[in-house]
Amino acid sequence: MPLLHKIESGEFVVLGEFEPPKGADFSRLLENANQVKGRLDSLVVPEMANAVMKAGSLGGCAFLQTHGFRTIFQICCRDRNRLALQADILSAWALGITDIMAVPGEDIRYGDHPQARDVYDLDLIQLLEILQKFQTGKDMVGIELKGAPVFCTGSTINAGAMGGALDIEIENLKKMTELGVRFVITSPVFDLHRFQQFIKRIDTAKVAVIPTVLLLKSAGMARYIDRNIKNITIPKEMIRGIQKAPDKLKQCIQIAAELIGHFKEMGMAGVMISTVGWEDKLPQVLDTARL
Repeated sequence: MPLLHKIESGEFVVLGEFEPPKGADFSRLLENANQVKGRLDSLVVPEMANAVMKAGSLGGCAFLQTHGFRTIFQICCRDRNRLALQADILSAWALGITDIMAVPGEDIRYGDHPQARDVYDLDLIQLLEILQKFQTGKDMVGIELKGAPVFCTGSTINAGAMGGALDIEIENLKKMTELGVRFVITSPVFDLHRFQQFIKRIDTAKVAVIPTVLLLKSAGMARYIDRNIKNITIPKEMIRGIQKAPDKLKQCIQIAAELIGHFKEMGMAGVMISTVGWEDKLPQVLDTARL
C-alpha cells in the first residue's frame, strides 16, 4: 500500500532506515533489505547521514526499487544548489519514487570530508516550496514542466527540543504542513515522558508524527548519546539495564521493541527503525516487537 494511503487510513506505518554503502557494491544493502521484505512499509534511504560520504539516496532508492521495495528518497539542502535539487527531484519521480523527505543535512564539519564546502543555496522551507510548486506543473522560477511530480512529502522534526527551541520547531512545523508536508520523522526518542510533553504541542490530525527508534549497540553508546548528542536523553535505568544484562544485544533489541510498542499505544502514526549499520539485526527487532 502506498505510504500516503496508509497514513490516511490510520494504519501503523513501519519504516526502516537503510544506508547506502560507502562504495559501489550494493549487494549487502540488498541482502539486508531482503531479510525484511514484506515487513516494512517503506525503506528510508538517507542522503549521506552525518555528512559521511556514501552512495547517494537517489541511487540507493532507484536500486532498491528495481528489486521490488518501496523507498523514501531524502533530498538534502546541504550539498546541492537549486538547479541540482530540482533535477534530482524530477529524476526521482521519473524513476518511480513517489515518497520524498526534505532535510537540511547535518553539519559537514563533523563528517569525513570536513574540508568540503556547504552549499545551502536553499533552506528547508524553500525546498518544500519547490516541491509544492512542482505539483502545479512549474519549476522554481515559474517555467512549465513536462509532467508534474506529486510526491507524498515528509521532513524531520527535533522531538527533544525544549523551551524556545521547541517553539521554533513547532512554528517551522506549521510552515511545513502549509507547504504540503504529510509526515515528519523525529530525532531518536528514548525518554517517553519528554516525548509526551513534545507531542502535546502538535496537532497529529494535520501531520503524521513518526518517532525514530534507534537500536542501541551497548551501554557505552547509550551513555555517549545521552552526554554528547544535543536534545537526546536516555533514561539512566535504560542504560543500567543494558549494563546488567547477560545478553546485551538481546537487551538492546528488547528496548527498541518496547519503545515501538509504547508508540503504538500512544497512537503515533508509525515508527522509523534506525539500526546504524546493524540492518541485519532488524528482523530480530521486528520479531520482538511482533511486527
